Amino acid sequence: MLNSLRKWLLAYVLVIVAPASVLLYSYYQRSASILEEELSRSALQTLSQAGINLSYRIRHIEDSSNALLMNPNLAEYLEQAGEDPSEGRLLDNVKDLRSLVEQTQANTDVFRVRFFVDGKKIIASEGINFFPIEQLESDPWYPDILEGNGKIVWSGLHEETSIDKGTADLFTNARIIRDPRRYDKVYGILMLDVEERTFSEILHSLELPARSALYVVDGDDTIVWHRDRSLVGAVGTSAADGLTKVGETYVIAKRIEGVDWRLVAEIPASAIANRAREQGKTSSFVTILAVSSLFLALMLLLLVLMIRSMNRRLQQVIASIRKEGLERLDEASASGGDFVLLERSVDRLIFRVKSLMEQTYRAEVQQREAELKALQAQINPHFLYNTLDTINWIAIGRNATDISQMIDGLAKYFRLSLNKGRDLMSAADELQLAQVYLDLQKTRFPSSFEYELELAEEAANVLVPKLTLQPLVENALLHGIRKSKTKSGRIRIAARREGDVLVFEVEDDGIGMEEERARRLLVEPQSESPSDAGGSSYGLYNVNERIKLFAGPDAGLSISSRPNEGTTVMVRFRIQSEKL
Repeated sequence: MLNSLRKWLLAYVLVIVAPASVLLYSYYQRSASILEEELSRSALQTLSQAGINLSYRIRHIEDSSNALLMNPNLAEYLEQAGEDPSEGRLLDNVKDLRSLVEQTQANTDVFRVRFFVDGKKIIASEGINFFPIEQLESDPWYPDILEGNGKIVWSGLHEETSIDKGTADLFTNARIIRDPRRYDKVYGILMLDVEERTFSEILHSLELPARSALYVVDGDDTIVWHRDRSLVGAVGTSAADGLTKVGETYVIAKRIEGVDWRLVAEIPASAIANRAREQGKTSSFVTILAVSSLFLALMLLLLVLMIRSMNRRLQQVIASIRKEGLERLDEASASGGDFVLLERSVDRLIFRVKSLMEQTYRAEVQQREAELKALQAQINPHFLYNTLDTINWIAIGRNATDISQMIDGLAKYFRLSLNKGRDLMSAADELQLAQVYLDLQKTRFPSSFEYELELAEEAANVLVPKLTLQPLVENALLHGIRKSKTKSGRIRIAARREGDVLVFEVEDDGIGMEEERARRLLVEPQSESPSDAGGSSYGLYNVNERIKLFAGPDAGLSISSRPNEGTTVMVRFRIQSEKL
């Protein structure tokens, strides 16, 4: 019996423990490899976002240079300033130039504005914002500015000393100023200085693995910024955009739009591997612990079954000998099917272990994908707001106030409707979202409707499901007022509190409807023909269902309407929480 037990234990080790250990080790290696790849791609996404932020900051600064250059009076001021003081216009021109400089320096990203003009002009000796161009001609950077032929040319990080602001580390962009009437005539050079921290605050915020190098290179692969200041001016790694592996180092490069620069990060492969192993330790430990516990339980169960089986067979053998004699012993041995059952159990166990490992692996991959998608969801709205803000400033710069107002309203609508990913917002924010929507529609349908908002103070902070009012207001405008004969009317939106019940009311004096149709809108979706410019009335049904889910079956919408007299939609639900 003892020899049989030893054989079973040896078989258990060979059939279950050894293959399971190999599978676990293979799983660990594969998980570490996948995590390493995901971490490197996550670093690429982080670097790409930093490049987008730098591009936005650079465009914002270049917009200031463009706005200053496009000023129709700049060339006249530079031509007249300091040439003939006897005409009495010198002080006026200097004052006008100073005003342009101060307007540009009001941009927090602009450290200082400098003009390099003909040294014969009196203003060239000012020494703060105006300098003789002869002082710049010996600078190695000067030929690049001339070769730019009016385009903006950026310098790398350099140290600059001024009378008013002392010594500072700066980036500078420069361009030629030409006479708009005689393109061959150059009035001087315009420079905008930018403090190093304007860009470095974005770059220093990047979280990269230990021993990583982060720097910015120009088109000649010369380093224009580096965390180690002593390496500025050296030659950096030449790498295409994206992620590449050079030896034992991952090189991530991202082109910075708007300037001939690239953002480069050099990350040791060992650092990413270490971080992958650290992140994989916990999940691997849990998996190994769970599988080991399962192995132990199965081993104990098998031991119990083996002992019981052996004991039963031994009892059968003894009983056969006592009753039938030795000739029945072979038949009793042949009928013992417990070993076949054990063999099948081992097969099933290996299959189950493999299935458990595959499920764990898929779960970890899905979790990683979900985390990456969540990170992208946070970035996209930020990028959207930045883009709308840039378009808004361009519209303002071109005096397109109507476009600016429309873009500003659209940005507010997105910000309120997205609500930082939360499903609830205050009643005050819900009314503000409806107001922004109506302001946008007033631009679309000018002089066609008026509206008023009424918000009771005690109802302002009550939390409601977001986008509750917007479908109701849209129906009031598009299905009520815009379908009336005059295509004009008035909308009233009110929010009040009646004890522990919040009431929204949306009223219009539009075309109205029959009571039967109003009732159907709340119990089933009512689609309309594609040719209907107003869209569909699914909004009322959806809002009614959402409120019932949020506040219970007693809450919901009610509609009061008569043909050609208007419609009133009321939303009532019991208050569950308020903002703190």
